Amino acid sequence: MDNTLSWNNHIDLLVKKLSTACYTLRNAKTYMSAASSLKMIFLRFFFYLAVSYGIILWGNLSHSSLIFRTQKKAIRIMEGCRNRVSCSNLFKKLQILPLSSQYMLSLLMFIVQNKNLTNNENHNTDTGQRNNLYLPQANVTIYQRGAYYLGIKIFNNLTSEIKIVAGNQKKFKIGLKKFLYTYSFYSAEEYLSHS
Repeated sequence: MDNTLSWNNHIDLLVKKLSTACYTLRNAKTYMSAASSLKMIFLRFFFYLAVSYGIILWGNLSHSSLIFRTQKKAIRIMEGCRNRVSCSNLFKKLQILPLSSQYMLSLLMFIVQNKNLTNNENHNTDTGQRNNLYLPQANVTIYQRGAYYLGIKIFNNLTSEIKIVAGNQKKFKIGLKKFLYTYSFYSAEEYLSHS
């Protein structure tokens, strides 16, 4: 974070680091088979670990689109596709989460791990809203795009099958990952309109 409370410097440094990784992947591709598990490990873990730091704070910023472009570049290199090829099906095929889906996974795990910070709407009556978290009223856009507000909004739009296991973090994470791998959302807005 810089002196203007912006994550742009962090994102720019991360893009440089990931671009170097793409270069390494492109050079190493000639020595690896097409279905090499080494490439899968490289993409899944290197990209995942590098991007995970602080993602719930910067993952929804417009500047993070630079990281997403770099992630798609790496996917295309790995699959030997041209620059204009859509990565939507490639993410699903490779079981790699796009940046926004990775952001939602981290954000929702944070919300579930810190449910005590939210006012849970849990009650005895069996309604569709029973497992929802209380979403505070907010008119300021910057607050609505923040981790706390957006995390609750995304949680409340999950399917009831996933929300019901939120008390068991392991089951919740497994169900959530399966859901996110299936749909590979490119943005939180795409997810919210899907629900």
